[in-house]
Amino acid sequence: MVEIRFHGRGGQGAVTSAELLVVAAINEGKYGLALPSFGPERRGAPVMAFARISESPIRVRSGVWRPDIIVVLDPGLLKNGNVLDGLKEDGVVVVNASERPSLPEGIKVAWVNATQIAREELGLPITNTTMLGGLIKAVPLVKVESFFEPFIKRFGKMGEKNFEALKRAYEETRVER
Repeated sequence: MVEIRFHGRGGQGAVTSAELLVVAAINEGKYGLALPSFGPERRGAPVMAFARISESPIRVRSGVWRPDIIVVLDPGLLKNGNVLDGLKEDGVVVVNASERPSLPEGIKVAWVNATQIAREELGLPITNTTMLGGLIKAVPLVKVESFFEPFIKRFGKMGEKNFEALKRAYEETRVER
């Protein structure tokens, strides 16, 4: 089982990212579970969302506190030291950034300028779908094509544009250890 924790701010689409990733995995015949984590937060406040992807049924229904992958939609959240808490030893961090983020040594890091891509492709700085492109470039959990149908269902007319943004982010993501 692969466990993913998304960090973003209210309104950036962290919860939607987790849900879309799980739908894409289920469409490939895998098992998936997405869980939001928010209380009284409002737009702009830090939020988390969780996803689990597995080849077998998932019985765990709690938050992800020992993630294999951390996805950071807002790089400003890295200044808060707890975003990386619990990351497994061989974990991966995927960050919305224009250049390689400064992270502790030994962490596999992927980065993509998701905000710029979202603005250019969608006309909005909402990075949830672009960050999914970065995630699956860093860790190929699902195929790019598996997002097309979920995007159309979720975003309607904007689904194709979101899919193009995901594909562009996939191509532009850089990955390093």
